[in-house]
Amino acid sequence: MTSFSVDEWCRAHGLSRSFFYLLRSRGEAPRTFKVGRITRISAQANEDWVRGREAATADVAA
Repeated sequence: MTSFSVDEWCRAHGLSRSFFYLLRSRGEAPRTFKVGRITRISAQANEDWVRGREAATADVAA
């Protein structure tokens, strides 16, 4: 299974860590899981998050 650290995910999406944690506090961040002390984001959670953002943007644009 492919997964991202929070830093890797933020770099891939051009977002800051602080914005990731803001999204998380709002319940809008991708699902995460822990491996030891490290927070990871699975490839599936990333894909689901992107689809959700696309749907939200399409709803606003319509």
